[in-house]
Amino acid sequence: MSRNVDFNKFLVFDGAMGTMLQACGMKAGELSERYNIEKPEVIEKIHRAYIDAGADVITTNTFGANRYKLNDTGLNLNDVITRAVEVATKAAKDKLVALDVGPLGQLMEPYGSLSFEEAYEAFKEQVLAGALAGADIIIIETMSDIYEAKAAILAARENSNLPIICTMTFQEDGRTLTGTDPLTMVNILQNLGIAALGINCSLGPKEMMPLVHEVLKYSRIPVIVQPNAGLPKMAGSETIFEITPEMFAAYGRQMAEAGVRILGGCCGTTPEHIRELKNALIGLKPVKTHIERITAASSSTCTVTLGGEVKIIGERINPTGKKKLKEALMKDDMDYILREAVDQKDNGAHILDVNVGIPEMDEETVMVRAIKEIQGIVNLPLQIDSVKPKVIEAGVRVCNGRPIINSVNGEDKVMETIFPIVKKYGCLVVALTLDDGGIPKTAEERLKIAEKIIKRAGEYGIPKEDIIVDCLVLTASAQQKEVKETIRAVRLVKEKLGVMTTLGVSNVSFGLPARSLLNRTFLAAALSAGLDAPIMNPMDADMRDTVRAFNVLWNHDKDSKEYINAYADSKAKPENNDNKTNKDLKKIIIDGLKEEVKETVREFLKEFKALEIVDNYLIPALDIVGEKYEKGEIFLPQLILSAETVKNAFEVIKEDIMKNSSHDRAINKGNIVIATVKGDIHDIGKNIAKILLENYGFQVYDLGKDVPTEKIVGKVKEVKAPLVGLSALMTTTVQSMEETIKALKLHCPDCVVMAGGAVLNENYANMIGADFYVKDARDSVKVAEMVINGVKKN
Repeated sequence: MSRNVDFNKFLVFDGAMGTMLQACGMKAGELSERYNIEKPEVIEKIHRAYIDAGADVITTNTFGANRYKLNDTGLNLNDVITRAVEVATKAAKDKLVALDVGPLGQLMEPYGSLSFEEAYEAFKEQVLAGALAGADIIIIETMSDIYEAKAAILAARENSNLPIICTMTFQEDGRTLTGTDPLTMVNILQNLGIAALGINCSLGPKEMMPLVHEVLKYSRIPVIVQPNAGLPKMAGSETIFEITPEMFAAYGRQMAEAGVRILGGCCGTTPEHIRELKNALIGLKPVKTHIERITAASSSTCTVTLGGEVKIIGERINPTGKKKLKEALMKDDMDYILREAVDQKDNGAHILDVNVGIPEMDEETVMVRAIKEIQGIVNLPLQIDSVKPKVIEAGVRVCNGRPIINSVNGEDKVMETIFPIVKKYGCLVVALTLDDGGIPKTAEERLKIAEKIIKRAGEYGIPKEDIIVDCLVLTASAQQKEVKETIRAVRLVKEKLGVMTTLGVSNVSFGLPARSLLNRTFLAAALSAGLDAPIMNPMDADMRDTVRAFNVLWNHDKDSKEYINAYADSKAKPENNDNKTNKDLKKIIIDGLKEEVKETVREFLKEFKALEIVDNYLIPALDIVGEKYEKGEIFLPQLILSAETVKNAFEVIKEDIMKNSSHDRAINKGNIVIATVKGDIHDIGKNIAKILLENYGFQVYDLGKDVPTEKIVGKVKEVKAPLVGLSALMTTTVQSMEETIKALKLHCPDCVVMAGGAVLNENYANMIGADFYVKDARDSVKVAEMVINGVKKN
């Protein structure tokens, strides 16, 4: 029977499990979860040490207890989790037990093979086992992919009644591995019905402080922070963490004084760290923070806040009145839809409306596929647009971010159907000012419907900042008198209710000539009345110009920076581009249009030799993507997608080379062997490196994870590889990496070694004998290029 948890007081979690297991004699490469079955007394001893140190919550030894990480270990998932909870409960006595749920260790779609549904099912197994065994809390921790975090949260919510805590792990650049920033994390996670959110792992408490303040700025729910005891370093063959218990506790007190409610430790922390932390909180009371309440939609890497600067919602992925889009949907031509998404982003859209509703199709299936495809190539938040509740729910469920639902209205039946979906998935929602009587003629009547919707939403626990009111645009050709009432209604809604507003602007001009003239004039009037987010065609230059000009005149575009950037060179002559196809191919790669690239390369092959395309177009395009990644203009998902696009291009090129023997060299730049070292079962970073290296033209031999030293040495000899890449995520397996490097230096002296992984830094890599340290997959490409060009060491 699980116990109640009071999140209104300080809660202190325990510290590291791996660090303690090492101290208890766990060898490099041993699977910690096996101890639950074979050495439960060791786990219980560690739990008791944390309880004695003052921890209010202890975490089960189940971080890697999922179907993917336990595969081929001979361990039964249910047995591992059940036993872990039993051991923790026995040690905890009257303290709380948190079921530890870590990442699955797989890359998720679209840049991996793991689907959202598969991730959900894997997490569901863990949740059911842990809840049945008697856990009090579920802590979903060390997440680097917010899509995976969402799958885990939904699995926990739908298969247990336990309070849920979710933490993500951030890099020194202030983003997760897949590009999520603190505001985006908070905006998505706090609206999914969890009890607390926060940050853990990767960084020490000092490095975490700026991120903590950013999270506290927006989080309406309690915040948890579990730092490492600093960054790991080597002392001989031993891994040490430099943050002492006293230093750790001092930072913990600072965090508590800033508003953090839940504190604990991650890698390198011990019972002494927790004891000092607990003592540091004596005399303090939880601080009530002042939260910025915002109306914001998010993708996985981008949050768009409404209010102030006008935000454009792109309308073009909607088959109403669009013959070509209807045809594309009927033909299952997803490339056409993706091109519309990319073009709208390129032309200034901030959010994309997605509507695939035509009578001849299974709208739910198409909506799910469209959302997955679009969010794979465009990092803009989405507005899920349908009149069918089932379609809306299916869409928002698989949406990687916090979407807008379009829409609800003042009909009781509609509100009763849509508001539960809004609440469950934490979405924003467009509120149409119509009800059973249709669209009212006057602004005052529309205001009343908006008031009714907002009041009813509040009964479902949906705050008014999550509602965007649409006062509805009527056509000037048929209802000319009512056009002015829409403008009046927008003004009244802003003045009386203080909520955000939207309008489908182009509706005003249906049936009349020179539609763009009417649209932009109406848009200007609506903006001055308080329109925040017009739903419009961002490809319409006149409409776009109106928005930019308004942002300057209303002081939203500070110092006219965006306006100047857009128009400073407007009188310059257009660039002379003699080879448009060259530009198009590079952009296709940068945009990640995986299917479109194949046909484009086939067209190129009519004009250029295969290897000319590789040298002059594909690799330069990847270099551009790499530079954008390093500058923080794009993130890991876009980097991988562009690499996959090049992979498709290579397939076409290789087919051509097979047919044409006149080429004097192969694409292969050189052989590279990569592996995760013995004892380590984590290989996400290695898999990402493989994708990039292959698409830069290297032949990569991936030996997988938990690879013995002799196998790595043997493969390097077999393929005469000039470069080998080694990966390790766990501090316990760095020793294996060091042993592998020594063996490579002895048996393959001409082979260069690059090493990477979460526990490494450059000094650490140098100390264990690596020739190069690579902080990410992009770095591995740079090292490979240097090695092929004859550079042996830093």
